Amino acid sequence: MFLVMGLARGTPQLRIKEEKPIDDEDRTAIVRYVPLGVGVGIVPWNFPLTLGIGKLLPALLAGNTFIWKSSPFSPYSALKLAEIGTKIFPPGVFQALSGEESLGPQLTAHPDVAKVSFTGSVATGKKIMAACAGTLKRVTLELGGNDAAIVCEDVDIDAVVAKIAFLTFVHGGQICMNIKRIFVHENIYDKFLAKLVETAKQYKVGDHTDAEAFFGPIQNEMQYDKLQAFYSQIEKQGWKTALGGAPGPKEGKGFFMPATIIDNPPDDSDIVTKEPFGPIVPVLKWTDEDEVIRRANATEMGLGASVWSKDVPRAQRMVEQLEAGSIWVNTHFELAPNVPFGGHKQSGLGMDWGEVGLKGWCNPQAYWVKHSV
Repeated sequence: MFLVMGLARGTPQLRIKEEKPIDDEDRTAIVRYVPLGVGVGIVPWNFPLTLGIGKLLPALLAGNTFIWKSSPFSPYSALKLAEIGTKIFPPGVFQALSGEESLGPQLTAHPDVAKVSFTGSVATGKKIMAACAGTLKRVTLELGGNDAAIVCEDVDIDAVVAKIAFLTFVHGGQICMNIKRIFVHENIYDKFLAKLVETAKQYKVGDHTDAEAFFGPIQNEMQYDKLQAFYSQIEKQGWKTALGGAPGPKEGKGFFMPATIIDNPPDDSDIVTKEPFGPIVPVLKWTDEDEVIRRANATEMGLGASVWSKDVPRAQRMVEQLEAGSIWVNTHFELAPNVPFGGHKQSGLGMDWGEVGLKGWCNPQAYWVKHSV
């Protein structure tokens, strides 16, 4: 059971700055933002606290109540946070629920839920959007990514490789904003690829008991099985591996997958067009700016993208042509709570974080005052 309720009268609420597009002797028109009511956050298993808090706090600040539905693969942190919340908030203002996959549809279909904010896969996001359509709930979706990093020929290879390798493989590639396609200019391609392989080889594999381990296991069996489909195509499709390859039979505990770098596969390969969400990445060769921008944009996803170059104006010119919710020059995956975060195309709808995300937990209201009758 979960309690669906609004905030009690008198509960402190954040007042977002009101705008006055018309204010004269005769009349005043105010645009103000009022809370929606009951909000639901459906939170994934990777970075559950960070992503969940990015929904919880703006929802509460805007004056809503909030139900946190955690992933069945990582339930405990949300339940503990809600336990702490009972000492701070009135009953029912902040709740956390954990359960099987049937729980999410109950929340998205509930007529008293005003908004659902979801982070997860594109396929599940589409189901949530369809479910919310029945009652025209407000929806924010932060979905999958297939982030491109475009590396220009003028970079300091050693410095850039170290950063891109980390941003590609950190967390075992299980972050929506990991770099998932690396486009490298043909003039430096061979040197860059060799250095990338050398760098990735230095990352140690181990479990949580090994403080020096960089690569841990895949988080759950479901994701491990999905990754197997990508690795199995290496031989079937004749992809050239610069590092790693298809794993042998599973041994021991943990769903470990080898770090794998695919050397210049065709642009229509699954490893280029789809998101593996694991430690496998294609490196692709490019020559012409217009061509590489077209190729980087040739995806249904648009979460993040970056351009790397010593010529910052050139990099800015290029990156501003990329179709993604977050774009970076000479970095990737930099986030801040006061900067909105979300995707374009099938990577999402709306944004969390920042003023944009805060207003997303409100209904804008046009408020007219005539100064005389």
